[in-house]
Amino acid sequence: MIRVDLHLHTTYSSDASIPPKTIVNQLHAHPFIKAVAITDHNTVRGYYRVQELASAEQDMLIIPGIEVSAIGGDLIVLGVAELPSKPWTIENVIDFARERDGLVVVAHPYRAYGLGDLAKNYGFDAIEVLNGISAPHVNKMAENLAKAMCLPGVAGSDAHRADELWTVYTEVQASSDTDEILKAVKKGLVRVAYARKSIHF
Repeated sequence: MIRVDLHLHTTYSSDASIPPKTIVNQLHAHPFIKAVAITDHNTVRGYYRVQELASAEQDMLIIPGIEVSAIGGDLIVLGVAELPSKPWTIENVIDFARERDGLVVVAHPYRAYGLGDLAKNYGFDAIEVLNGISAPHVNKMAENLAKAMCLPGVAGSDAHRADELWTVYTEVQASSDTDEILKAVKKGLVRVAYARKSIHF
């Protein structure tokens, strides 16, 4: 089993202020979260930078990802280290991910830039049911959506600032391998959790 934050931003997102080095340092020091998906807005540059900095580390996994500002709402693509071609329609993003064995997660469906009930019209792989910067009632609505769609629920801090890191995580029944993690998520071998104990670095 591995604990992973599946939604996190770096300074390569225009609205975020977390340096890639900070992510690597804190992930190294964290007692139990040892994997993260870098999901910057509409760019994979942050992923490549974090991966480069983490390459010498033995105990952490950096998963490629991207948060795409699709027409209709934000989507997270996991397991793919490239940007889809425009137009970023929901169908195009899903097809793009499928062609590359990636997963598509509905990000914070009932918050700003979320798909909301529109998600029910498409074939996604998972729903973000625990978002670290969303209100509890909004996360509960996302949880209900996942149940209604019979999809796995995952968690991500959605951190944009260093003090938002590692607030929530996803437990995945897999080893520290990106392909295994993606397959386990798709199968629903996941559990979401709050990092209740305060972590200080």
